[in-house]
Amino acid sequence: MTWTERRFARNGAVELAYDQLQEGADGEPLLLVMGLAVSRHWWPGALCSAFADAGFAVARYDQRDAGESTRLPKPTARSNPFAALAAGRGAIYTAEDMADDAVAVMDELGWESAHVFGQSLGGVVAQRVALRHRGRVRTLTSSASLPSDVGRLGAFRHVRLGTLAKFARVKPARDREERIATGLAVARIVASPGYPFDEAEVLERITVDVDTSIADPDAQSRQIGAPWHGPSLAELRVPTLVLHGADDPVLKPSAGRATAAAIRDARLVIQPGVGHDIPRERHAAVAAEVRALADRTARVDDRP
Repeated sequence: MTWTERRFARNGAVELAYDQLQEGADGEPLLLVMGLAVSRHWWPGALCSAFADAGFAVARYDQRDAGESTRLPKPTARSNPFAALAAGRGAIYTAEDMADDAVAVMDELGWESAHVFGQSLGGVVAQRVALRHRGRVRTLTSSASLPSDVGRLGAFRHVRLGTLAKFARVKPARDREERIATGLAVARIVASPGYPFDEAEVLERITVDVDTSIADPDAQSRQIGAPWHGPSLAELRVPTLVLHGADDPVLKPSAGRATAAAIRDARLVIQPGVGHDIPRERHAAVAAEVRALADRTARVDDRP
């Protein structure tokens, strides 16, 4: 598995780091959007290869305030991401800006449209891309995500508060060794209880990502606190797949059910034993679901 060299797309003053999997580059465009304040390297390599094997040209990018993309100025006082979710604190950019970032990456790739797959907060962003840029999204896959139009306080109905307490105890790392330990601790918190924890694979991803850090509460607050002023999910008309782990330790399955219920004709797949990640044993099945969604959409588009 080989990725292109890191490149940058631009949305105004924000630069967005991205790369593309060289294997399968002639397939159908698939843009991957990762979750809260973590980099593109948190996508499992084997999952990306499974997407390529399923006929997709895979690209991934770092959202603003994550990875190698532009970091916005820090507030004078440290922010709490969970307070930001409840009250909208730290909103120095909008959710529309984050949706536009994804389209800026597509533009740089030369993609007029793409299938879009978002994980966790990335699923929320992907939903908003489909709402704001309807002609640019062929299909939408929202995995382990909240409904993008849920109210701030309403979001907590779907959140497992005990897990939030675990995240709150994760301290910002001061050096490389602590950053690796922090990344591993977070990966264990979100892991799938029904599948083996692949520590070697996780450490490989964390080591690549370690210098951009994971535990940045300021960046988390800005991302999660970015307000959305756009339409509701009831207006979404993009073919949609909603994936959610039955044993997600971060978001209850009710989040996936609510997302699917809000989107016309969305397919909901609740995955037994799966947490807030996508374990290796599920990679082929997830890629097959995305492939089937793309094929169903193509058949509908080809009807006379």
